This record gives sequence, structure tokens and C-alpha cells, in this order.
Amino acid sequence: MLKDSQLDLCGRVDFARTTPLLARDEAFSFACAGCGGCCRGREDIVLSGFDLWRIAGRLRLPPQTVARAFCRASIGQVSHLPVLRLAPVKEERNNCPFLTENHCAIHDAEPLVCALYPLAQEISREGEVSYFLQPTDCGGRVIEAKVEDYLARYDVPAREKTDVRWAQTCMDLEDVVEPLDAALEPPLRRRMQAKLWQALYFKFDYEKEYLPQLEENLVWLGAELQKLTDYQQRRNIYRKK
Repeated sequence: MLKDSQLDLCGRVDFARTTPLLARDEAFSFACAGCGGCCRGREDIVLSGFDLWRIAGRLRLPPQTVARAFCRASIGQVSHLPVLRLAPVKEERNNCPFLTENHCAIHDAEPLVCALYPLAQEISREGEVSYFLQPTDCGGRVIEAKVEDYLARYDVPAREKTDVRWAQTCMDLEDVVEPLDAALEPPLRRRMQAKLWQALYFKFDYEKEYLPQLEENLVWLGAELQKLTDYQQRRNIYRKK
């Protein structure tokens, strides 16, 4: 069982890319047996807020309800931000909770990690998106495709703008939250974490567009973090008197 400390917003913290980045017009190949093996024993499927919103819409449930029912929550030791991953089902050999026989029960709202596989994505702070091939050992039929064609097959380009915004949001928040995490007393730190969960994952309506809600949440979050900062500063001043 993977420990929470082994995972952060980008998946496993000990992951190191060993394959080169691929140009979008570059061809790649991989073997696939169609067995659903890539969904079995997986404990590292980390969800973005957009992933959770899409699953919530698919299930017609509030995002927080979906997270409580199907996910495991933690705080990243590197990012200091909320981390949400699909909770493996112990009774099913730690398989994905949405794996039904050899098929995904939420295929039309599957997380980005799953849609990309066996490709993976890197997003720079400047918003540049790159892709690379992950090692696979499934065997089976060899599939060949150009990167751009494979991405289009799973509608990845349609969501790329949103994925970039999510990644940049998290990178910007890391710079804010890390020093604040060190400055706040434990009760205030817990309040900060609760507000981060709301802004990044839970304070969404699946019947409304995602990005406008995210932008509204970030404005709200900025004001809430400032309140916590001001309150901590007042407490510090009071102690010095």
C-alpha cells in the first residue's frame, strides 16, 4: 500500500522520467492486451480538481461526496497542498474503485492520467505542455500512433487549457502556501487546509462550467488566506506585549 507521503500533486514523488519528450507529430508505439491491467493494483491515480468535477458530473453527485466515497485525501509533503487520489479497493487487490471486470465504469469522465496512458504529461510554469511515453509491460497487440492523433482520440486537446490552468494554479499556490504553512499555528494551518480543499476541489457545481468557478474560488481563497495571515500577525503582536 502506497503511503500518502509517497504521493503529491504530480503522482509518485520518487518518479523520474527516463524517456525523452515526444513532439506532437512524432510516432510512438506500445503493446496493449486490452486486459485492464493498467487499472489493477494502481494506488497512484491523482486527481485534479477538474477530474473530480467531471466524475461528479458523471455520477450526479457533489464533488465532496465523490471524494469521500471513492478517494483518499492527504496533504502533499512537497507541495503542502491537498492531494486527492482514487482509493484502491483492498478487497479487489487494490484495484481502481471504478474498474468493473476489465472496463472503466466512468470511461467518459476518466481522469487525465487514465486518458493519457501510456503517455504522461508535463506542464511548465509558463504553460508549455509536453508528453512522454511511460514504460509498459502488458504485452499484446502493438499499437502505433502519432502523439497528436492519440491525444485527439481521447479528447485531451479539448481539456488542455483547463489542465494548464490547474497546473499553474497549483504551482502559484505552492509559493504562497509553503511559507504560510510554516508561519501559522496548527489550528490556523488546519483552517487554511480546509479552505484549500474547498477552493481546489469541493466548492464546485458540476452543472456549471468549471473554469469560471475555479477563478471565483481563487479570488475567495486569496481573501481567506489574507484573513488568516492577518489574524496570525495580530496574535504574534499580542504575545510580544
